[in-house]
Amino acid sequence: MNFLVEVFSDPTLVFLKYSLLAGIFSSFAFGITGSYIVVKRISYMAGAISHSVLGGIGFALFISAKFNIPWITPYSGAVAASIFSAVLIWFAEKYSKERLDSLLGAVWATGMAGGIIFIALTPGYIDPMSYLFGNILMVTKTDLIVIALFSSLICFTAFLFQNKLIAASFDEEFLKIRGVRTDIYNLMLLIMTALTIVLMIRIVGIIMIIAMLTLPPASASRLSKNFFSMSILSIVLSAFFVISGIGISFKYDLPGGPAIILTAGVFYFSILFLTSKNFIIQYLGNLFKNKD
Repeated sequence: MNFLVEVFSDPTLVFLKYSLLAGIFSSFAFGITGSYIVVKRISYMAGAISHSVLGGIGFALFISAKFNIPWITPYSGAVAASIFSAVLIWFAEKYSKERLDSLLGAVWATGMAGGIIFIALTPGYIDPMSYLFGNILMVTKTDLIVIALFSSLICFTAFLFQNKLIAASFDEEFLKIRGVRTDIYNLMLLIMTALTIVLMIRIVGIIMIIAMLTLPPASASRLSKNFFSMSILSIVLSAFFVISGIGISFKYDLPGGPAIILTAGVFYFSILFLTSKNFIIQYLGNLFKNKD
């Protein structure tokens, strides 16, 4: 709490203020989209989309530098690549006979490799590390506005189609029997995932996006009894992890993204152990009892 008071009361710490606001605004999208991903068990799809984003970033950097088109930015390339990958995965899952895991692996690897190639071909020096591992302390006012708009769009969509999205996540067969086109809601969820991933690039980077999408809702699921409370708690935990990670990063001069993810990981494993403690003790007791 003292850290927050210090940041928002000190006019010289504008960059930290922007970082904290970006993390708080993004947490709504992280918590809501992540809850659907965990419940529907599509984290590998989210991983494929997130890593393919580097291809869009690299292509945008290359085109912008090669042909001097300043309005083509890395994040416009990221949006295009993430949505394209989401639609491709949805289309292939629905119509293709190819194994889904093979397709996801191809999207994952091709996007990463293409991005690195385009960055290497871009005139001048481009450091891919800020895209791979994020740099939340470099958030600008423009980034903050884009993050707020994207997060609001994702929250509005989730609220508008809440019942259908929840039903498609828990019992897709039931919706099909009732004549509802579940494929539309699956596509909607993948596009929500794609947009959430774009928000995460600046905060934790491409490599660790999947952790931020799954650790807060996975922790929340151990402490919740229904999907609504899980989503709300996931939002709160996402904000807590971001704020704590930024505070640790600022105090000890550590990279922001890894500090956020490490905080989330330690919390998740602690919750996992505490909620499974009775089962572990009972299992060990039975194990030693059988040996005797």
